[in-house]
Amino acid sequence: MLWIILEQTRLPRATMPEPRWRTRKSFSRSTLRGQKGFSETDLKFEMVPQDALRRTLFPLGGLTKDFVKKIAAENRLQHVLQKKESMGICFVGKRNFENFILQYLQPRPGRFISIEDNRVLGTHKGWFLYTLGQRAKISGLRERWYVVEKDGAKGDVFVAPHTDHPALYRDLLRTSRVHWITEEPPAALVRDKMMECHFRFRHQMALVPCVLTLNQDGTVWVTAVKAVRALAPGQFAVFYKGDECLGSGKILRLGPSAYVLQKGKSKSRVAIEGPSDGPGSGPGSGPTL
Repeated sequence: MLWIILEQTRLPRATMPEPRWRTRKSFSRSTLRGQKGFSETDLKFEMVPQDALRRTLFPLGGLTKDFVKKIAAENRLQHVLQKKESMGICFVGKRNFENFILQYLQPRPGRFISIEDNRVLGTHKGWFLYTLGQRAKISGLRERWYVVEKDGAKGDVFVAPHTDHPALYRDLLRTSRVHWITEEPPAALVRDKMMECHFRFRHQMALVPCVLTLNQDGTVWVTAVKAVRALAPGQFAVFYKGDECLGSGKILRLGPSAYVLQKGKSKSRVAIEGPSDGPGSGPGSGPTL
């Protein structure tokens, strides 16, 4: 990695900022968010074990990528500047994503189904080609539909109209056993079984205020103060307290969407009020004399 290469060249110490980490009395270490509120390494370091982290130096932790490249240029590290950056699958370039994936996975045809009325709107080549929250381009339809749920067993992809449809929003999730960076788990969470903090699950998204509830098996329930768009199982929820990155857990389960909750409330009102069209209607609804 670039900061390791620069460290190995033994550049003048004046070019190296103070590392952004905290040393505690227990000689454990925690990572801090970048000066601009986010570090690209946050979503990686939260999985580093404490034994490794306490022996690791981050001499370039306070610098931007452009400034680090400038240092490399000044020290004639052309092989560093010319090296292509490693990218995840989200950055496969201008090629067609579906065609790219289907070079490695066999198609598994399925249906696009409306979350509102269970209408079949079209077909697709595989539910694994879609991410919750993304637009689903359905052949023959001009309207914009968005992926809200997936059924891997049946191959169905459920979609909803509009990018802000309530089926896209949830405020509850459960993680796998959390990997805590400094404490296992934080003392406040152990004492109170609940703890206020923030979390994110996507690169560069704003931090979301939440409440963690600790389970006996080390997993946590995460309750967001406000419903969040496009939560998805398999992503990692990364937790923060102030500027400190506490750790992370893999999202295993999701709570009901805002749309499901709204439907539940509507059914409850109907059950309470009865099936009548209005007050005083229907046989036997009049006053008893």
